[in-house]
Amino acid sequence: MALNHEDRVCVGVIAGAHGVRGQVKIKSYTEVPEDVAAFGPVVDDAGNRYKIAITGYAKGTVLTRLEGVTDRDRAQEMRGTKLYVNRDLLPKLIENNEYYYSDLVGLTVESPKGEVLGTVKGVFDFGAGDILEFDSVGGQSEMVSFTESSVPVVDLEGKRIVVDMPEVVLGRED
Repeated sequence: MALNHEDRVCVGVIAGAHGVRGQVKIKSYTEVPEDVAAFGPVVDDAGNRYKIAITGYAKGTVLTRLEGVTDRDRAQEMRGTKLYVNRDLLPKLIENNEYYYSDLVGLTVESPKGEVLGTVKGVFDFGAGDILEFDSVGGQSEMVSFTESSVPVVDLEGKRIVVDMPEVVLGRED
């Protein structure tokens, strides 16, 4: 049985197969990449449970064996599968400015003046700091540095986030 969305947090996504014996590459969303396996079995959207055994690292991914996945074809079929754990298993956030990035996905993005700019699509780290991606009301994907100056307000209770976009981006013609 799949967990309710509110009860789970996405800790990673399968990026593809590795080798011929069913290993998979996981793009970990945890602060320490190998922690993708630290909270016990993971669950996919269909409710399938997998125990993870880490076997190594490659190009920003964690190499793993998933219980029950024994060949390359099955591993490759799983590409794009999101992996979740029960929220109760994760450490409690202590500071006010700490968030689980999965909690930000779906929040309304507003300008400092209260104009709706779009909806949060995800938060990523490509190596130079966190980037917030959102789908604009015009249908374009926008990215902004996830810093206190660019994102001065994160209001989880109000289901909104304030993004101070540079004028050059706000003023461009679509």
